[in-house]
Amino acid sequence: MPVATNTERKQSAGSLGSENIDTDIITLPRFILESQRMHKNAKGDFSMVLSALQYAFKFISQTIRKSELIHLIGITGDTNSTGDQQKKLDVLGDEIFINAMKTSGIIRVVVSEEQEHLILLEGNEAKYAICCDPIDGSSNLDAGVSVGTIVSIFKILPGSEGDEKDVLRSGTEMCGACYAMYGASTHLMVTMGQGVDGFTLDNNLGEFILTYPNLQIPANRAIYSVNEGNSPYWVESTRSFIESLRTHKVDPVTGAETKAYSARYVGSMVADVHRTFLYGGIFTYPSDKYHPNGKLRLLYEAFPMAMLVEQGGGKAVDDHGVRILDLKPTHIHDKTSIWIGSPNEVDKYLMHIGKL
Repeated sequence: MPVATNTERKQSAGSLGSENIDTDIITLPRFILESQRMHKNAKGDFSMVLSALQYAFKFISQTIRKSELIHLIGITGDTNSTGDQQKKLDVLGDEIFINAMKTSGIIRVVVSEEQEHLILLEGNEAKYAICCDPIDGSSNLDAGVSVGTIVSIFKILPGSEGDEKDVLRSGTEMCGACYAMYGASTHLMVTMGQGVDGFTLDNNLGEFILTYPNLQIPANRAIYSVNEGNSPYWVESTRSFIESLRTHKVDPVTGAETKAYSARYVGSMVADVHRTFLYGGIFTYPSDKYHPNGKLRLLYEAFPMAMLVEQGGGKAVDDHGVRILDLKPTHIHDKTSIWIGSPNEVDKYLMHIGKL
């Protein structure tokens, strides 16, 4: 008896109106298992990490969706490890995330934006260190703006029982990174060092479905994303570069026109980088007078986003043109500046500062 192909099955599947229902979907668990089979010596450890992470993302996603109804909007009156005001959801998101990592049994070290010190978890087989911002962009929650969770993943060093040395390493030593964005839909972008794949949460199935296989960032796009309210405090090289992007230019000899770039800025790093990833352009959070070393945390904001964008064909550097993943933190909450996005757009910044 002949076996129907995937195409034939899709064509014969039930439909709603003219919309075919695809019954041959790739869920995140299926994706993890198929990726694991491609590596003969894989023991499933990294699969357990991703399973713990997806549980945390689902829990946080549902909590955010009902936050106003259960009175989780607003601030606690406290500040976190980096001096930001804590939202009620920051605290709950942190608790959800840490508990999810505890139950995995495979994670030894957790660094969270909401915790001043590194957290050690029990587990004889624990082999991984996780650095996270449980709810990035939480200051926008009251306005219903998309927020997210950002994660970097390291393998703990040989012989280590878990300490800061396991995470105070170059970004090139990460074994994976991901972010979840909670908006109109919940999206998850994942890299294990071999490209980027994107998933969308199907709330009916309760599963992340592969929707962006092998995602690649466009090579260029005339869009920039930055908080221009900080422009009076930028260094001159930053100010002049952004000014050059928003200036309409006409070649005096040929008459050729170069249109000004469009500005897009949400104020939530996950949302801004996600848009840049899909459509192209450049996102930056440069240093300024009040944040001379930058404002984004290296371990759980800049590192994971840089790895994801690089794996998708993009680039990420700091104000000085140094590759983000080549940086090495000396403290778990170290900060950096960042220029990240389409390779050609980041190259324009590098040329502007004389690094290319």
